[in-house]
Amino acid sequence: MNLFELTRTLVDIESITGNEEKLGLFLLDYLGRLARDTGGRVERMEVEPHRFNVLAQWGEPRVTLSTHLDTVPPFFPSREDDTFIYGRAACDTKGIGAAMIKAVEALLAAGERGVALLFVAGEERNSVGAYTAARNPRGSRYLVNGEPTENRLALGSKGALRYELTARGRMAHSAYPELGDSAINKLLDVLADLRAIPLPVDGLLGPGTMNIGTLSGGRAPNVIADEAQAEVMIRLVDDAGPIREAVRRAVADRVEAREILMIPALRLGSLPGLETTVVAYTTDIPAFGGAWGKPFLIGPGSIHVAHTLEERVEKRQLLEAVEIYQRIVRQLWNQESKSES
Repeated sequence: MNLFELTRTLVDIESITGNEEKLGLFLLDYLGRLARDTGGRVERMEVEPHRFNVLAQWGEPRVTLSTHLDTVPPFFPSREDDTFIYGRAACDTKGIGAAMIKAVEALLAAGERGVALLFVAGEERNSVGAYTAARNPRGSRYLVNGEPTENRLALGSKGALRYELTARGRMAHSAYPELGDSAINKLLDVLADLRAIPLPVDGLLGPGTMNIGTLSGGRAPNVIADEAQAEVMIRLVDDAGPIREAVRRAVADRVEAREILMIPALRLGSLPGLETTVVAYTTDIPAFGGAWGKPFLIGPGSIHVAHTLEERVEKRQLLEAVEIYQRIVRQLWNQESKSES
């Protein structure tokens, strides 16, 4: 398959988080055949029942190209025109995976070894595949993580701090609110105080932001609500400690605030000759924890169309990415050789 055919094939295999198995099996077969022809080896790295990472390596992998198998819902299949390939995960991150595979194929055709491909499960929810890989390193010195950056090398990425808020009250007839205790009113008061928290601004990463992503509760318009829930995501640009303390003070025991996720803000590696950017989203990189080497972040496509019904990747950027990944691998090989000498 050529690059565009491979991208569309990957897009057309539905792999919403938790349902990565079919895509993993396809990659095991595809990369297995490549490995047999080129002296590599392929491994199924178990994560959970019916969920696994796929690792292919040639020689001792000094550089690992990695991206994720899973997608957000809803699934919709691929299509293309002269400029773009469309479909769920076209840019986040199946086009990236296809470009990484084609880059490795080109390196192998040139007789070069010392590279790996690692596809992991679960990035869109909890990075379970990356955490599993972190417990099973293979000696890689550099990790090139693929997410849509429009082929610019990300110098940093914001972190994330996510809370689930639960308010409890007492039901009563809405005509007699004094007999009840509204969980919704409690929750709204807490959310107003959370929104008033001043968030830091970083010179590289920009401003921290807060999003109230979900809000639910109550039983009927004529019943005082005895329960209400909200989910809040804070994008971190600095240490999470002061924000956690500000959240604790704002909540003040009025509702239950359960921390679900904390991913730190990151400063990432740079390389000469590549355009750079900064991204506001989080990635698998913190979950790897350095176990697969110094991290770099780059990939074709725009995050602005990821997770949308118009998700797409520009064909020109896919072709560029194949060349960029080869160049990065060779630069890192040279960098490693110089450090060894």
